[in-house]
Amino acid sequence: MSTLSMLHDAVVAAFAAHGNRSPYFTAIDGLALLRSFSERHPNHLIHRPALCIVVQGAKWTTFGERRLHYRTSQAMVVSVEMPGASQVVHGAPDAPYLSAVIELDQAILREVYESMEAPPTPASDEHAAFVMELNEAILGCAARAVSLLGEPQAIPLLYPGVKRELCYRLLAGPHGAVFARMVVGAERNRRLVEAIHALRGNFDKQVRVDDLAALAGLSPTAFHRQFKAMTAMTPVQFQKQIRLMEARRLMLSREMSAETVAFEVGYASPSQFSREYARLFGAPPRRDIGKLLSS
Repeated sequence: MSTLSMLHDAVVAAFAAHGNRSPYFTAIDGLALLRSFSERHPNHLIHRPALCIVVQGAKWTTFGERRLHYRTSQAMVVSVEMPGASQVVHGAPDAPYLSAVIELDQAILREVYESMEAPPTPASDEHAAFVMELNEAILGCAARAVSLLGEPQAIPLLYPGVKRELCYRLLAGPHGAVFARMVVGAERNRRLVEAIHALRGNFDKQVRVDDLAALAGLSPTAFHRQFKAMTAMTPVQFQKQIRLMEARRLMLSREMSAETVAFEVGYASPSQFSREYARLFGAPPRRDIGKLLSS
């Protein structure tokens, strides 16, 4: 049996044992399983650094102006927390879309990198997300991780080793230079990522691009150019998407009104908030939230 078949069977078994609900946030911290029986409308969310493995089917994810397509035996890798929209494009009742999302532990990546006899040289490519082909070794790590869900008592003993091996396979594989960049990176990239984190953490405040540029050690013009090269968004677009996604979450979880949530996430004008919300999600806040709650 191939490692892909092993992973497929482990994901199917995990869903069956869990009650077939998707997404399934498993007992393993940082491991989630996804399933869809049909093509879905875009799902807007804030992506954390992770390996998004397609076990069956196909999907696309858009970050700003950049769209990534990935399918069975491929994975999308996200290295920086950022907003995006994803849509399943291949999923059917007899062959649902299946995915395993494994968050990347940068502390373990660094530990493994520093322990390697000949670690890869960090790449200079600045994209914060890319698609990679998966080899047998990486698929095997994912299959063992998901299989552990059937042995809850073994998770704390065995999963740390699986996670460490996965980090090694990623660093030692064809894209090792990109993962090495995530660990060490150039000084410019490291400080740029710090600026992105600062914008993410202060999404509801007025943040001056000049201040972010200074944090990144760049001129405002260079910061704007390199920010967009990494995230495929301008700083303003990045902040706007974070605000709107957080607003949607608050309206769903706390039943807040559109006007109240507009101020909560940093908008000065509820009408501007409603316009930009409809532009991103396809409907004004009240109609969009009503549709989500009734689905």
